[in-house]
Amino acid sequence: MPDPAPHDDSLTTPAQFAPSVGPRRAPLLEKLGLHTVEDILWYLPRDVLDLTDLRAVQQLEEGIVQTVHGVVVDLDARQLARGKTMAAALLDCEGQYLRGTWFNQPWMLSKFEHGQHVLFSGKPKKRGGRWEMSHPQIQWLDDDPEEITGGLLPRYGLTEGLKMYEMRRITKAAVEKYVDLVPDSLPNSLRETLQLPDLKSALRSLHSPTDRESFDVARHRLIFDDLFVFQLALALRRRYWRNTERAPKLPTSAKIDARIRRLFPFRFTAGQDTAVTEIVADLDSGRTMHRLLQADVGAGKTAVALYAMLVAIAAGHQTVLMAPTEVLALQHWQTVEQALAHSRVERLLLTGQLTAKQRKAALERISTGDVQLIIGTQAVIQKDVTFKNIGLAVIDEQHKFGVGQRSHFSQGETSPHVLVMTATPIPRSLCLTQFGDLDLTTITELPPGRQRIVTSRVPGPAAREKAWGFIQSQLQAGRQAYVVCPRIEEADTNDDTETGELPTGAEEVFRRLRDAELQDFTVGLVHGRMSREEKSAAMDAFRDGSTQVLVSTTVVEVGIDVPNATLMIIFHAGKFGLSQLHQLRGRIARGEYQGYCFLFIDLETEDGSKRLAALEATSDGFEIAEADFEQRGPGDVLGSRQHGELPLKVADLVRDKKLLEQARKQAFDLVAAGTVDGTEFSPLKIEVLERFGELLDLPKSG
Repeated sequence: MPDPAPHDDSLTTPAQFAPSVGPRRAPLLEKLGLHTVEDILWYLPRDVLDLTDLRAVQQLEEGIVQTVHGVVVDLDARQLARGKTMAAALLDCEGQYLRGTWFNQPWMLSKFEHGQHVLFSGKPKKRGGRWEMSHPQIQWLDDDPEEITGGLLPRYGLTEGLKMYEMRRITKAAVEKYVDLVPDSLPNSLRETLQLPDLKSALRSLHSPTDRESFDVARHRLIFDDLFVFQLALALRRRYWRNTERAPKLPTSAKIDARIRRLFPFRFTAGQDTAVTEIVADLDSGRTMHRLLQADVGAGKTAVALYAMLVAIAAGHQTVLMAPTEVLALQHWQTVEQALAHSRVERLLLTGQLTAKQRKAALERISTGDVQLIIGTQAVIQKDVTFKNIGLAVIDEQHKFGVGQRSHFSQGETSPHVLVMTATPIPRSLCLTQFGDLDLTTITELPPGRQRIVTSRVPGPAAREKAWGFIQSQLQAGRQAYVVCPRIEEADTNDDTETGELPTGAEEVFRRLRDAELQDFTVGLVHGRMSREEKSAAMDAFRDGSTQVLVSTTVVEVGIDVPNATLMIIFHAGKFGLSQLHQLRGRIARGEYQGYCFLFIDLETEDGSKRLAALEATSDGFEIAEADFEQRGPGDVLGSRQHGELPLKVADLVRDKKLLEQARKQAFDLVAAGTVDGTEFSPLKIEVLERFGELLDLPKSG
């Protein structure tokens, strides 16, 4: 007889011991991230299959949306006039037939197999005595009688080896046995105000829906909970900062302002002036600044950050700028060196490339306060780095670090002001989550004279030959070019995701261009595996014009400024996100000449074509960021899959943008009014602490 299940009456009961699971299905649930009974209860259906109004073919009516069930018995593809195509799938619906058709979508046939049970939903039309649906909505069914007979059925994400009807049985059984154990931390008063169902009822309606309306209301409740608890955590963290952290007052006078502005060979734009005003007010408030400065490519965020750093120095404090890569840290260093060429500000560059002797000397100067301005990589937050009186920390491109990097500077009795900045415009949903505890400053205005970059997709050899001819003429006219590749070396030949003859590796592209298309020009190479000296030499040669073409990986994505570079050629552009492509093309046309960006692609797939078209249509980085976010989701847009997913159970930041706004307003209003400190909110605050206390460094009391 098997051992009894541990904690059989607890939400922490291992999934294996839940009804209808057992040792065979438990490993399959683990692949979905379902380890306990609680995980199963919170595994929301992605949608419902509505079979309450399923029609037989003989019951169909023209012009209204209806659904039929059938088995695929024939697939057909035809060439039409002028190169157009038509794909068709024929369904046998209990002896009656209906055909689904798709124009100019030949790939649709690969989605079907003979003998499959499917649902077609659409407006049917009778043609030649047979019913047809043009571009119907399709739902693929498991060979399960329950699905075919009708009802309202939840549909879940699955993994190989797990059938839909099995998943339904598991969730339904878990609800029946365990749902009464689920605590509801949302106070009754708040639920009534927001017109939300209680949590137990919501879980029942989700996993065993009786009608579409109750399913949608229940789903709304669980998604709201997920977003609301996280926003409450952010609001409480921000209040804690404001109430407890002490920061040095860093005042700015008219004299200091004039002295700093004289260092820049240009007038600040209105957007930069607004940003400076907001930051200066924070620095002089006595409360610790926690602010995100985001700007479109070329909008001048670095100048604003340097202004803030010089305010800190003028007030007698040290300041530090941390960058994610050595290339970017070096670029910031060169920008600062140029701006402060005639200044008495003591400064140094701290990276992992220093020798032990050099690092020891640098750390000594930092700890004694002899150095006022420090620029570096993550080397600046190592345990052996001690600042004497740091007043401001600037963190560049923080999404490329871990979530908690900015807390490293908050040591001792006072906390330095923190300015996080990014030149990758961030979609609003991510601003409210990934950076939701920060105040936001946005610069959208570009400096006068900046021209829109002409961007073109270049599919196939014939188009590339034409593009190279234009590029050669521009180089002969004295311009310079970047050629960006997705990787350093060629992909493994066994990688079937690589198609066509277009190389992917920077080293191979460098050799080919040097020996073929660009043999009449000087071609350089830079990538992340080169030593600091090699990278610096390659960048310096490109910067001074002795190298006309620089082949690279994305190490040139941010911070590189060569005004004479007007050409950007990106190999396998479909492998990059839209925001990253926009960031890359922002490296060119930073001077007086028109810029041109060429997106080289091997195969013009439907998805890739649509994605890249957005870059041709607009140069607004904020529009592009939203489009990228809609298409690829938060993980890829900010690289957070490498640095920790957003800690949400069921919410989807693309799908649930409006609900996020509501949840944030509710959470921040409750904290601002102090309502959240009432005893009825204690269970909710405990849930906040349990889920997000460690991640957000929340205090366990107060």
